[in-house]
Amino acid sequence: MCGIWALFGSDNCLSVQCLSAMKIAHRGPDAFRFENVNGYTNCCFGFHRLAVVDPLYGMQPIRVKKFPYLWLCYNGEIYNHQKLQQHFEFEYQTRVDGEIILHLYDKGGIEQAVCMLDGVFAFILLDTANKKVFLGRDTYGVRPLFKAMTEDGFLAVCSEAKGLINVKHSTVPFLKVEPFLPGHYEVLDLKPNGKVASVEMVKYHHCTDEPLHALYDNVGKLFPGFEIETVKNNLRILFDNAVKKRLMTDRRIGCLLSGGLDSSLVAATLSKFLKEAQVQYPFQTFAIGMEDSPDLLAARKVAKHIGSEHHEVLFNSEEGIQALDEVIFSLETYDITTVRASVGMYLVSKYIRKNTDSVVIFSGEGSDELTQGYIYFHKAPSPEEAQEESERLLKELYLFDVLRADRTTAAHGLELRVPFLDHRFSSYFLSLPPDMRIPKNGIEKHLLRETFEGSNLLPKEILWRPKEAFSDGITSVKNSWFKILQDFIEHQVDDAAMAAAAQKFPFNTPKTKEGYYYRQIFERHYHQRLGTF
Repeated sequence: MCGIWALFGSDNCLSVQCLSAMKIAHRGPDAFRFENVNGYTNCCFGFHRLAVVDPLYGMQPIRVKKFPYLWLCYNGEIYNHQKLQQHFEFEYQTRVDGEIILHLYDKGGIEQAVCMLDGVFAFILLDTANKKVFLGRDTYGVRPLFKAMTEDGFLAVCSEAKGLINVKHSTVPFLKVEPFLPGHYEVLDLKPNGKVASVEMVKYHHCTDEPLHALYDNVGKLFPGFEIETVKNNLRILFDNAVKKRLMTDRRIGCLLSGGLDSSLVAATLSKFLKEAQVQYPFQTFAIGMEDSPDLLAARKVAKHIGSEHHEVLFNSEEGIQALDEVIFSLETYDITTVRASVGMYLVSKYIRKNTDSVVIFSGEGSDELTQGYIYFHKAPSPEEAQEESERLLKELYLFDVLRADRTTAAHGLELRVPFLDHRFSSYFLSLPPDMRIPKNGIEKHLLRETFEGSNLLPKEILWRPKEAFSDGITSVKNSWFKILQDFIEHQVDDAAMAAAAQKFPFNTPKTKEGYYYRQIFERHYHQRLGTF
């Protein structure tokens, strides 16, 4: 987890503009660098570092002697960088995983470079020799990236929108900030005056396609065919591989554990590999909830089964409500379900940062969308329509659950890793016949559960535990988080305000008092400069 920021063609003083880069300092608490570009006095990079690999040479923008004309600022982890280095015999100058982007770009251009990357990333690559700027983002948008560009060619890029809303340019009162689309790269021409012109925006990977880097990974050939035992065996191989490759770090690893199927599978598999690697620290798991919440009880069972050092974070309704302002500021959205579900994750991340030295945090994000885990999938008219819905959810993950997971952890300087969104695991799962993936016998994610049946990874009652909404599982059985919020907000937004909502918020007018309350907080922070993403 890091924070990247760059300007091209600024007509305002860079020493003033760079103050905007400090808005994302939480993403990289270990170090900060602000650097102008040689020969382009109105172009610059800003970088906030969370030192996860190569503490000595990991600062950015990355520049190496072999390519003095290349500047790279990226946020992410490239899990196959050593494999590619060995295969192509690249001469590395650092131990930084992102250095591979420079070598791949030099060898085969930008398209081959992004297609070969196995990991999560958002990057800005500047080539002063060929007068090009490239932007790129991973398939699911696990790592965030925002951009703003004016008609006269001023470009501003940042990990989070809050780092751009106060950037100034003479031709506009304020910049229109938009998310950069996942699974895309953009090519821009760099002009002599430091401004840019967009040449093309390319979708380089779709979630259903096996990625190009599969040719160079450690999995080898999977078993052919769709016999159930063959499929289960392949899924176990790919999931193990997805977790194992994500152990790449010099910092302590922990795991969020709700006691649901997804986070429990990640925690159990992670525990297995950390024991094999003989790490010198106890593996920590973290659960959050109100007293007697279903999640706390289930997580406790899992932690005992896998032998983790388990931390339970208790919060009450007042603490949850007080966190709403900080949560909405961190999220940069007023989407109701996202805000609701983010409070618990924000508070547990805050606890981890304050009370432990775990920095790299695993979680189960993406599984519900990939493996058809939501309750409404039971009502799908056909397996094919369920498949379409699953792909739609994956395409929009960057607007909702992935956004929530990134911002709530990054707000406290943690780095999140999400094995269920591994390219190889997800593309294989999506290649299976549609009728294999649908809920069966009234149980969602039946194939995933069946895959790990008999493995002793988890207690049986956890493996087959029904789906809980994240925002409900954390709260008491006596009083749900949803009801707590409704009761509180009822006294904060009166009927007259709701009746005039369309006048106050003509764009995306809130339809409920909860929506109105969140929107007010959002507008206070962002002054109508961001739409809903």
